[in-house]
Amino acid sequence: MPDLLKTKLSRRSVLQAVAVGAAGVSPALRTAVYAQGSDAPEKKEVKIGFIPLTDCASVVMASVLGIDQKYGVKIIPTKEASWAGVRDKLVNGELDMAHVLWGLVYGVHMGTAGPKKDMAVLMNLNHNGQAITLSKKLADKGAVDGASLARVMAADRREYTFAQTFPTGTHAMWLYYWLAAYGIHPMKDAKIITVPPPQMVANMRVGNMDGFCVGEPWGHRAIMDGIGITAVTTQDIWRDHPEKALGTTADFVRKYPNTARAVTAAIIEAGKWIDAGLQNKNRMAETVADKAYVNTSVDAINQRILGRYQNGLGRTWDDPNHMKFFNDGSVNFPYLSDGMWFLTQHKRWGLVKEHPDYLGIARQINQVDLYKQAAAAARVPVPREAMRSSKMVDGVVWDGKDPRKYAESFKVNAASAA
Repeated sequence: MPDLLKTKLSRRSVLQAVAVGAAGVSPALRTAVYAQGSDAPEKKEVKIGFIPLTDCASVVMASVLGIDQKYGVKIIPTKEASWAGVRDKLVNGELDMAHVLWGLVYGVHMGTAGPKKDMAVLMNLNHNGQAITLSKKLADKGAVDGASLARVMAADRREYTFAQTFPTGTHAMWLYYWLAAYGIHPMKDAKIITVPPPQMVANMRVGNMDGFCVGEPWGHRAIMDGIGITAVTTQDIWRDHPEKALGTTADFVRKYPNTARAVTAAIIEAGKWIDAGLQNKNRMAETVADKAYVNTSVDAINQRILGRYQNGLGRTWDDPNHMKFFNDGSVNFPYLSDGMWFLTQHKRWGLVKEHPDYLGIARQINQVDLYKQAAAAARVPVPREAMRSSKMVDGVVWDGKDPRKYAESFKVNAASAA
């Protein structure tokens, strides 16, 4: 838990925040809770793209519960088929914002994930809640975790195929980091393919891959369908890792700063509502399971959002580090060190050729000041520092202090694939 500091509120912010209570305030109050005059949102309707994944929930619930209206905006959730499609629609302005991978935003900004465009991260949407799944056929041969996978691959040499969801995205980075931690070179010892999240389970079912990394509910869905097992959760690779961001372009933030702040505040409040208790989580699961959103059964979602895990081989456990959307205010701050970490991994795997200005780029992308204003409106705490320290699955600590040294410290990297 980071060191949190209660944000000081202006008198006007306090007056607004008093009215921003739980969802369901009266229409008469709704008109009083968002800034008026020069602070009013410049753009009232905001199209936010999302991929059918459990962690789109705070965007969806901000709309469904009407929390967005309390901040003077109307969120229009827009279902998308792939991360590449989200990227293209963000860049050409068809989408205003998106539930999006941190690494995609950084990749577009750097020009390593398609057309180069200045991008912005408004907030982190969730911690944790992704998993690496191995096929049941591979598990039957003894590969049930990282160490046993390495042994099986060494003993039975053939082409092994693993899937991630976007080349510079979070799932690619979790998969690469985890394989490398067990001595498996993702670029030399395996074939890596890109598959959209909702298509992962279907592709594993027909034998197109040996494993995949994706967000829930697709890891649990593979277990329910009897075709895969959970080898590791991403919270066991990096506890409380950044996952999806609320992303947009730098142009949008410059043109519509009040709208960006209002949407951020609404989604912070929606995440707080989700994490408030069992009843809210169940309602969220019932909502996002609908065909309009994730399009799966409720029981594929409502177990892991409560931390009730099974690995598909008979082991069950309660995980306190399951997917969180708010967690007393520790989830949503756009830490500079979180963004810098993705740049270190992009350098490690050859996605960027030279060391970038790690801190300078993170400051360009992560809208820290705007987030603090939104947090004040939503009456939630913010951390004292924009950097944090984290310990990874291999015992290595990342704190953002020396990103060049950190990026060069890994023996398994793009250069070692030669």
